[in-house]
Amino acid sequence: MSQAPAPLLQNRLDVHDRKQFEIKLEYQPSGADDETRYLVETYVFLPASLNIDAETYPRASFYADIHNYVRFKTPVMSLEEMLTADGSPLARLEAGLLTGLVSESDLVYQSKLLSCIFRGALRRFANGVDEQCEGPGEVVCSRLETDARAAASGARRVLERFRIWARSANRYRLQEKTRASIRLVDEYLSLTVEQFFRKAVADMDALPRSGVYIELRKELMDEVLREEQYRKDNQLRSVISPTGDNEEYMHRFGFLKKFCMNILFLSARRAQKRQGWEEVLFALAAGVAMSFATAVAFWAQVRFTQASLNFFLIMVVGYMMKDRIKEGMRRMFSQVAARHLYDRTARIVDPVTERCLGTCEEKVDYGRAVRVPEEVAALRSLDDFITVSQGELTETVLRYQKQVVLDVELLPRTERGVSGITDIIRLNVERFLRDMDEPEYALEYVDLEDFSVGRVRGAKSYQVDMAFRFIVQEAGQERTSLQLVRLVLDRNGIKRMLRLYPEQPHRPEPLRSAA
Repeated sequence: MSQAPAPLLQNRLDVHDRKQFEIKLEYQPSGADDETRYLVETYVFLPASLNIDAETYPRASFYADIHNYVRFKTPVMSLEEMLTADGSPLARLEAGLLTGLVSESDLVYQSKLLSCIFRGALRRFANGVDEQCEGPGEVVCSRLETDARAAASGARRVLERFRIWARSANRYRLQEKTRASIRLVDEYLSLTVEQFFRKAVADMDALPRSGVYIELRKELMDEVLREEQYRKDNQLRSVISPTGDNEEYMHRFGFLKKFCMNILFLSARRAQKRQGWEEVLFALAAGVAMSFATAVAFWAQVRFTQASLNFFLIMVVGYMMKDRIKEGMRRMFSQVAARHLYDRTARIVDPVTERCLGTCEEKVDYGRAVRVPEEVAALRSLDDFITVSQGELTETVLRYQKQVVLDVELLPRTERGVSGITDIIRLNVERFLRDMDEPEYALEYVDLEDFSVGRVRGAKSYQVDMAFRFIVQEAGQERTSLQLVRLVLDRNGIKRMLRLYPEQPHRPEPLRSAA
């Protein structure tokens, strides 16, 4: 049975930490068109008491709070495919060592790619364990047993083959940097086993502690202990201490993850597209103002043939008007540019091949400049509070737009089709917290038995709604989906996120031609 095609756009909305909200977007073109266009619109509905507007939170400050990471999606392979497929990085490493035709940089690249694919396979296994543990039964028990033992066996075989290859590679005259890179990849593979097998065992906590379930836990933890002992034998400091603060462990784990996954990250090179158009508009404003001043000068020369006080005053007034016309038109054209042009434009470039894979444009609008679509406004018709807030002065609306256009022909291809791109956006909400009240109050409380007066705790929080509209244009069709979440914040940061409206995709519609 053929596998169903992946959605063209997937999203995951979540709280990254107390100060950051994360939007993870998966752009996956189908390959049916040479170009795929993605538009992501984010509408942030802020209480007016937070004092957020274009003056107190200008565009530059907003973009400073946006952290963006764009990378290739991790290629999908099972553990068995890593061991048997000809296109597996493990197979390419072994073949490269035999032929001697592969450069050292490619050996490091394939090693890192193996670690990324290996991590993806174990992450899918751990997530699958979490899902299966929600409803244990005979079928689930059998599947869980099969998956766990296959993961433990497959991970062990991948590590054994990679380490045999690494020992063989050390016999060649490789640069020290290449040797060190291979050692770091080996350490990260070991830590990956520990990370996701520990998570799987932790997710199995609700299962019975007898029979096959206890055996599965033991087998997974044996792999964890085996890798922990391997790192100890090699005098690596990435070993968890039950009594210490594990600062060194966290530092090495974070560094190794960035080191191995950096081959997937793309660079966004800024271009000044809007600035160029603004300069043209400002030059037009200067030309109109100069034309007015020149016309006044010609008229004054005709009206007053000799230099006089009247001629002087007319020239001064003409210059004053020329200056005001120029500044007024500059403001007007600046507003037009802000309404119709994107604030920032970037080229998405593969740092390895230096090919431009597409473009990314961003724009932010405030207050009255934001027109909330009807379908987005309808998402918030939940209670009287929100109903009376829409269109009133009790909230401020901020809109962030991001348009990504991908050149599908330049994207890498795998056995599963076109390789997609992952776009991670993190919004720091610290500016939203500045004007908030204290997070806790003491409320007076009267006891009904003896009418004594006491105090109870009252928590002060603010609710910020975030509505999303995702639009995909490909092969003459447009697909739209909507989602709504609510952030509950206090002065200390994000307390929790509520999903008010799950993603509801619309059926594809033909693209509407411009009028």
